[in-house]
Amino acid sequence: MGFKKSNSSAGEEFAARKRPPLGPEDQIDVNDIETLKYYITDYGKILPARITGVTSAQQRQIRQGVKRARNMGLMA
Repeated sequence: MGFKKSNSSAGEEFAARKRPPLGPEDQIDVNDIETLKYYITDYGKILPARITGVTSAQQRQIRQGVKRARNMGLMA
């Protein structure tokens, strides 16, 4: 007989992280810390776009916004 496939896979643990991505016209605001906090881990790393479900242009805005907020001292 064959082996039974496990119900859990590596991608399932991040499936709950996805939410509807930002709208196409939405701009990331550096001062909007609550929005930026969603896109970083507990350790302060920026989550990849494949996990958050944003486009590459939005990912660049998020990266730039998080870096600016860190530089201004709004985020640790």
